[in-house]
Amino acid sequence: MKILSKSYISAIALVVCTTMVSSCNKPVNENTQIQQASDISIDKKAKLSLIGVDENRLNIYFPVTLSADLSHLSANQKQMLAVLIEASVIMDDLFWQQAFDQDKQTFLSQIDDSKVQNFVEINYGPWDRLNGDLAFISDTHEKKLGAQFYPTDMTKEEFETSDFADKDGLYSMVRRDENGKLTAIPYSIYFAKELKSASQLLTKAATLAEDNKFADYLRLRAEALLTDNYQASDYAWMDMKTNPIELVYGPIETYEDQLFGYRAAFESYVLLKDLAWSERLSKYASFLPELQQGLPVEAKYKAQMPGANADLNAYDVIYYAGHSNAGSKTIAINLPNDEEVQLKKGTRRLQLKNAMQAKFDNILLPISKQLIVPQQRQHITFNAFFANTMFHEVAHGLGIKTVLDSDQTVRQALKEYASALEEGKADILGVYMVQQLLAKGVIDEGMLEDYYVTFMAGIFRSVRFGASSAHGKANMIRFNFFQEYQAFSRNEDGLYQVDMLNMAEAIDALSNKILTLQGDGDYDGVAKLVVDKGIIKAQLQQDLDKLTAADIPVDIDFKQGIKVLGL
Repeated sequence: MKILSKSYISAIALVVCTTMVSSCNKPVNENTQIQQASDISIDKKAKLSLIGVDENRLNIYFPVTLSADLSHLSANQKQMLAVLIEASVIMDDLFWQQAFDQDKQTFLSQIDDSKVQNFVEINYGPWDRLNGDLAFISDTHEKKLGAQFYPTDMTKEEFETSDFADKDGLYSMVRRDENGKLTAIPYSIYFAKELKSASQLLTKAATLAEDNKFADYLRLRAEALLTDNYQASDYAWMDMKTNPIELVYGPIETYEDQLFGYRAAFESYVLLKDLAWSERLSKYASFLPELQQGLPVEAKYKAQMPGANADLNAYDVIYYAGHSNAGSKTIAINLPNDEEVQLKKGTRRLQLKNAMQAKFDNILLPISKQLIVPQQRQHITFNAFFANTMFHEVAHGLGIKTVLDSDQTVRQALKEYASALEEGKADILGVYMVQQLLAKGVIDEGMLEDYYVTFMAGIFRSVRFGASSAHGKANMIRFNFFQEYQAFSRNEDGLYQVDMLNMAEAIDALSNKILTLQGDGDYDGVAKLVVDKGIIKAQLQQDLDKLTAADIPVDIDFKQGIKVLGL
């Protein structure tokens, strides 16, 4: 447990101490001793080993090299990419601190097996993110639901009954003051040393940027790292349309905070825009208001209209860092998360085409050969996978952001369940959108069966992410809901077949349920849905075991960096 004085001088002293060396134990003052937030007692001479899992578990990630053709970029742009990757490494280090309470290099040095070390690095700690966060390293405590965002000895009840500034804030770490009371310390203070370095790198990158709006965004993001005020940079990010290089950077998603879903984790993506694919996608954004009006739910749950100037673009990723690189890898992005910005400007949807293609080729197609009936396998297509993923991100902009008759956001009302339900909403409304746009002739590639069958195969892919993943939990709920509606059948050989009519009915029913739960801010209703349907039952587990026996990877792992790119 870290003990803090109430003054910012002591807080800053703590930050400098804890960020420079994890073993720092010099007192803040005569009466206050800094203690590391750790339940793990490790003898520095002892070696740590793999426990509780078969060594084959270490092979669940398929290696993918993130290379790219940079020949069309100028010398300044190439130099800027190197700076952005250098800045991304800082996000990587900060997320490790948010996820795990041990110094990375010290912890890895206690493991002899390089494959085990690599698995620790992929998971940003000793817990298997795709296996319910179970510990796979000896002498490891159970992962805290609140990761390192909260004191390790804090109970949920204590937090809920405490009153302190920025209690449910996105950008602060909760710690104890010198009297043992809970207090929130802004990221800009708690991680002051690292964020100052990151800010300087983004400022340097801005001087190399050839797109003025991208340069403006970089400068505003650099400032936000030092002030914890990210909204101005979110607006600037929304205004970027023509920049060939893209950066998503900072504390963004709240999935790592499984205790309340309040606090944002550090991450970064460095991307190159695919102009040809982006042109293909540009026509869809204008349909958002019309699609919002047609949602299968009462009018009051679709009255908050999304911004109509949102854009869709395709990218090749060249670097992932922090939360985005932990465990399962993101293949599409919908940002910003700020509800006010979303309502005024909409969102931007970034489709990560090279990562998507890697998952389709090495995971989804092999899964379909194991679990989908032969007569429907022809309907598993990359175009359908790409579209389902893309409209998942578009669908984050649909529905409702604020609880009806309240100023409370859905995220605040649903707490730790908000992320899983939001992912479930995006999945199901994404397919709803495909239905509507196919019927209108706006989508002119493939047939509805392509999208349904690919969507079904995608459930098997994502449910393997486990219950600790918001996406994994969402897919468990959907599988069990679809099963009740007989949206699919399973034959005696364990192969699944989509029922087109029942699938359409199930999509509408689940869309209605999720949108209503969100609009009502119904915490208890969502909790019941998760308990009842957010599980893998015995028969499904048996089928998933077939995928493991067939050595089908669960996800991908990136070989990336400045050297890989030849910079």
